[in-house]
Amino acid sequence: MAEDKLKMAADVCSYVDEGEQQIHLEICVPEVKKQGISLKIRDDSYSLFAPRDDFDYVSAAAFCCPVNSKKAKASYKDGMLKVTVPLKDPM
Repeated sequence: MAEDKLKMAADVCSYVDEGEQQIHLEICVPEVKKQGISLKIRDDSYSLFAPRDDFDYVSAAAFCCPVNSKKAKASYKDGMLKVTVPLKDPM
């Protein structure tokens, strides 16, 4: 039976922009290949799985307010995954 790799929490910084239009996530996952990152954005939360050779980064959290998950945008460079998700209009 294959041994399960250790799971480590990814360093995450999340904040709402000054105009209160978007939530930003900055997730530090060094030494991860872009193709291996699995990020799922829902209207109320996100989950992340990012494997490395020696362990896997994992993270999951609820958003402070509902978001429009279908309009989320992400980029990955130098071990930093940046995600921008627009907030839903409360009206």
